[in-house]
Amino acid sequence: MFSLMHSSSVLGVEGKEISVEVDIANGLPQVSVVGLPDPAVRESVERVRAAIKNSGFAFPLERITVNLAPADLRKEGTAFDLAIAAGILTASGQLEAKPFERSMLIGELSLNGDIRPVPGVLAMIEQAKRSGIRKVLLPLANAKEAAWITEMELYAVTHLKELLTQHKGSEAWSDIRFDAAASRQLASAAAADEHAVDIGDYSDVYGQQQAKRALLIAAAGKHNILFAGPPGTGKTMMIRRLPGILPPLTEEEALEVTKIYSAAGKLSTDAKGLIRIAPFRSPHHTISAGGLIGGGSVPKPGEVTLAHHGVLYLDELPEFSRTVLEVLRQPLEDGIVTIARSRAVFHFPARLMLAVSFNPCPCGYAGHETAEKRCSCSDSAIAKYKSKMSGPLLDRIDIQLEVPRPIEREGNAEIPAEMSSSRMRQLVLEARTRKERRDEELGLKPGARLSGTALRRSILMKKEAFELLDHALTVLNISMRAYDRILRLARTIADVEGSDCVEDVHVAEAIQYRRLDI
Repeated sequence: MFSLMHSSSVLGVEGKEISVEVDIANGLPQVSVVGLPDPAVRESVERVRAAIKNSGFAFPLERITVNLAPADLRKEGTAFDLAIAAGILTASGQLEAKPFERSMLIGELSLNGDIRPVPGVLAMIEQAKRSGIRKVLLPLANAKEAAWITEMELYAVTHLKELLTQHKGSEAWSDIRFDAAASRQLASAAAADEHAVDIGDYSDVYGQQQAKRALLIAAAGKHNILFAGPPGTGKTMMIRRLPGILPPLTEEEALEVTKIYSAAGKLSTDAKGLIRIAPFRSPHHTISAGGLIGGGSVPKPGEVTLAHHGVLYLDELPEFSRTVLEVLRQPLEDGIVTIARSRAVFHFPARLMLAVSFNPCPCGYAGHETAEKRCSCSDSAIAKYKSKMSGPLLDRIDIQLEVPRPIEREGNAEIPAEMSSSRMRQLVLEARTRKERRDEELGLKPGARLSGTALRRSILMKKEAFELLDHALTVLNISMRAYDRILRLARTIADVEGSDCVEDVHVAEAIQYRRLDI
């Protein structure tokens, strides 16, 4: 007897439909799984055998062949368990095959027949919809996640025995059908206060007005930002407050980010819904290149992709390996990570803000010495320390700012009122709204990143501003990439100021943020 089931796997961050073919023939009792399975897939035989027996079914004592197609694609994970079990039960005549036609089965089996959740369900359901499959049987713990893909029939299975419910009425599995619309509605209501995360407020930061304005502009235009300065000036503290001024993700962005975290196995089954808060990733400086951009025999998302539509923060930049830092060049320029393997090429999204901070030397006090703190580093040590930061990488950072020690207030001088994170977030929202409206008027895609002639034509700019920018190109000897980035930064500054036209003061401010180029 032959049976065909549909399941799915995750390649990169995208789902891939997998056909599970089961053939039962006369011969010595044995089970063979073919189609490039990894150890977790091969071990599914023992899980399926015990689950079938402990669920009241009979495991066939014949020759069973399970083929996972396409056969030239490596399969990994435990998401095929439910499909393999259903294939064996239908091929042996213990279940009817008709209800499983054009249905996708996803789930890991325990030895007693319980259905356990698996990672990457959001990408799998999305692929099923593109393939024309509308009916999905999946673990109950994954149902809320899958509900965000609309126009799908979801059946939340908790135990293998529930596949027998097809005999109770005219509609198969009607009593385990999941109400996806109600789930989405509840999750949307629960997300109303989701942005209120306790990360500190910028009103708590004394002084550093220029640094906070730079962070405001960076958040408004999604610009990369660099803070340099001695220890204790608040570099790390201010950057870690950055998520507090970023607006919530749009529906499309939230779906993309949630799919990435689901594929990476980092999405909690207790999650209320889509990830609405912009991600903030801060890896340790011992991270490998593969950990940063993704890797493995079947590549998984790295920190760059996990920071998609959010912030990637590299604290103490020179402590990272130069080899690791150089892999950031392409993602920062193209917004995508491309990893090639012998059997396939994988693409990971990486539209992010890069935030970095570092000290001026290994001891931290070069150029910022006081009577108590003196720099003890030699010139060669400082040169070696700074050599980790290559010119091409720094060229991709729009805002480069020195953060000095806060100026102490004199006597009984009043402490000036500091701008709060909520006010800064409001300004960021207003600036982004202006950009979105302008892009719509110009017929551009939302979030489009133009360069060269197309960028200059899309920006309304006064003659004096263009002359100042051209003068900077000549005098400062900046690259054409830096020229475009200064122009884009000036446009963001104008948006923050509420100006429709880029003026020379906006260009001047954008130029002075390129401290390491001057």
